[in-house]
Amino acid sequence: MMVDPTLAEMGKNLNQAMKIFEDGQRPSEPDGERRRFSRSSIPGPLQRDGQDVASILQLVQNLMHEEEEDTPSHRRMQNVGEQGHMALLGHSLAAFISVLDKDRLRKLTTRIASDTTLWLSRLFRYENGSAYYHEDDREGLLKVCRLVINARYEDYTTEGFTALNSRQPVIYQSATCRPGLGQHLCCQLGLPLSSLCTVPCNTMFGSQHQMDVALLDKLIKEDMETGKLPLLLIANAGTPWAGHTDKLGRLKELCEQYGMWLHVNMPSLCLPQAASRSDSITLTLGPWLGLPAVPAVTLYRHDDPALTLAAGLTSSQPVEKLRALPLWLSLQYLGHDGIVEKIRHAAELSQQLLEKLKTLASIKTSVEDEVNSPVVVFRFSQETSAASSGGSMEGYFAGEREVIDTLNRWLGERLAQLVPASGVDVVELEEEGTCVRFSPLMTAAVLRTQCCDVDLLVEQLTELVPILSCTLRLRQDFREEVYRHSALSYIQDLSWPGLGAVRYEPRGEELDDGKRQQEVEKINSELLKKLGDLDADLIFSTGPEFGPEKDCIFIGMATEDLDVSELVDMIATLGRDLEESGRLLENMTEVVRKGIQEAELQLQKANEEKLMEEGVLRQIPLVGSVLNWFSPFQSTVKGRTFNLAAGSLDSTEPTYSMKAQTGVVASPETPTFSSKRLPGQRLFRRGGSDSHSETSSVGQAEDLSKEGVHSPSAPTPPCVLQPDEVTSEALERPQVPQGQEVNPLTSQVLAQPEAGQQEDGQMGTEERGMEKIQPEGQQTIEESQEDETGR
Repeated sequence: MMVDPTLAEMGKNLNQAMKIFEDGQRPSEPDGERRRFSRSSIPGPLQRDGQDVASILQLVQNLMHEEEEDTPSHRRMQNVGEQGHMALLGHSLAAFISVLDKDRLRKLTTRIASDTTLWLSRLFRYENGSAYYHEDDREGLLKVCRLVINARYEDYTTEGFTALNSRQPVIYQSATCRPGLGQHLCCQLGLPLSSLCTVPCNTMFGSQHQMDVALLDKLIKEDMETGKLPLLLIANAGTPWAGHTDKLGRLKELCEQYGMWLHVNMPSLCLPQAASRSDSITLTLGPWLGLPAVPAVTLYRHDDPALTLAAGLTSSQPVEKLRALPLWLSLQYLGHDGIVEKIRHAAELSQQLLEKLKTLASIKTSVEDEVNSPVVVFRFSQETSAASSGGSMEGYFAGEREVIDTLNRWLGERLAQLVPASGVDVVELEEEGTCVRFSPLMTAAVLRTQCCDVDLLVEQLTELVPILSCTLRLRQDFREEVYRHSALSYIQDLSWPGLGAVRYEPRGEELDDGKRQQEVEKINSELLKKLGDLDADLIFSTGPEFGPEKDCIFIGMATEDLDVSELVDMIATLGRDLEESGRLLENMTEVVRKGIQEAELQLQKANEEKLMEEGVLRQIPLVGSVLNWFSPFQSTVKGRTFNLAAGSLDSTEPTYSMKAQTGVVASPETPTFSSKRLPGQRLFRRGGSDSHSETSSVGQAEDLSKEGVHSPSAPTPPCVLQPDEVTSEALERPQVPQGQEVNPLTSQVLAQPEAGQQEDGQMGTEERGMEKIQPEGQQTIEESQEDETGR
């Protein structure tokens, strides 16, 4: 079969372009700096020389994936498949066909529009219908409203809006219709908002998402009594959010009774019989069949071509009919059986999930209509009558609805991350609240959802439901535990999907508001870092980025074995340690400053006394040197050392007179919170009572003691040397001069320390704190100074 070379070239270029876009291939450029500037989104001048197709497609590819080079993202262009290629080819062909001569163009466009209308009418059992193709799915309804106005007001064509003054038209819509739809119609038609009447749904009997037919009848009668004209009724065969269907049979009877036009929106294709019961319907075939950039279709029945032309449903321009070309190509590629199979597959996925959800506890599905809906809406719901382990839930669940909605929002987002092929999303319903929606008719064709994806979705849902239940139950326990600590403040944030939020409040009352806020921010920031470094399964964060609460610690989802009491105690203990360490640093700064001032005063006084003792002659440079040579004068001015632990100012004479350092003062251990846990057990986890006996507890304590874990309140026992060690060290110790003492407990010696004796000096230092040690070398230095003085 011969193919037009132009068409063959067009198909080749399209395949090349789709290959580049879907595979994400980029030619390697050695100059990274030039690539960075070439892909910039800043507009630039048009180049003088033209570029080839490959270069232009490469530019488009770089712009599409510009952000992914800087920050890797999992969002890639979805593979549209062969039927998607046909839809994209239709847009290229439409541009090519539009340049044909008028006769060939009129013949071709008439054939395309006729075939597409016939196929759709048979698919959806809409007999004797005409089709209008449009990009905006609201445009078809807008054209239908103009058609009805032209039909009901005979003088509208000549008199315009003044013809509506005789009887004001009224458009009725369901409360579950698309938000803003009625306002858009009134704005485009030039009608006042009083011409729009929103009909509530059933509140006492029947579904909560179906239009109240009895109330609609009453509203129509009231409008007719006031001289208004019921014009059109907008119903749903599958609501946009939950897929519920109105009672189209009774609504059709009501419309026939009052001479109204019945338009049905079918975003979810819930009722195959809806087409036969309506005067017009709007179909969105693109998401159903996985076809990109195909127009929506409005099927309608009307016999007057002049009125349809005046309403804009038909056009005398052949190019307008080319809108159906992408759909015409795609329908031929899929075939009748392929289209039915895609829709049936989506319905089977919905029924599969619905049946499995009925077996899950704490999962509630939406109200089911009398027809099978391809949309499944479910939410987590738990009976709150049972009290939590720590107390009653009464009072806390004043905001139960908000808490449940928050958890369901987290559940929907989490399922979308874990099973992206399922296409689940979060919807807000007026009655149920926040729910998770599974609409395979709108997503399965594009995401290629299979039965295994539904099984994986149920599996992940089964694992997440216990986490939601535990979190909901332990929120009250967490609140009560926080209230038991005066230094902690419980933050009520119903929009946080987790255990709750807490803030550590410093106990100092002398701080003003500004300094106190800085102290709160500093302590809670450091506390969050310390909690994040712990070996725990909980997630600690600063909460929502744009949340109302700041300087708080938000705790994530909880599990069944979480020990809430230990968690809150840990937060309070770490916060108290951070507060005390901060105050210790501030106090230490003040003490050091005062100590330096006192030392300067003492040194100044000592210098004055030295001057009095030495005399004036020793202050003269040459004379003083000669006098010091023949008669050395020992200075009595000593430095000062400041003891941070004792807060005392001492002389540096013992320090300078020591021969060697006999011990290092050990810094006290920072008190840390430790609980009795088995080896390998993570923080904040309750151990099983069956497996923990007294023997295991003792063994655990022994293990902890072997590892060197000490309780912060337990003092360090004194180190006592054995008799043989004391005897051996006494033999090695040189003779102690008379007048010096030796501590018999700590074995601190005044002699020169040996290698083994240094450990004793360290133990003595731990026992005596910051006490100064004078070795025996001091006596030797003093004797040598006396000899020099005598000479």
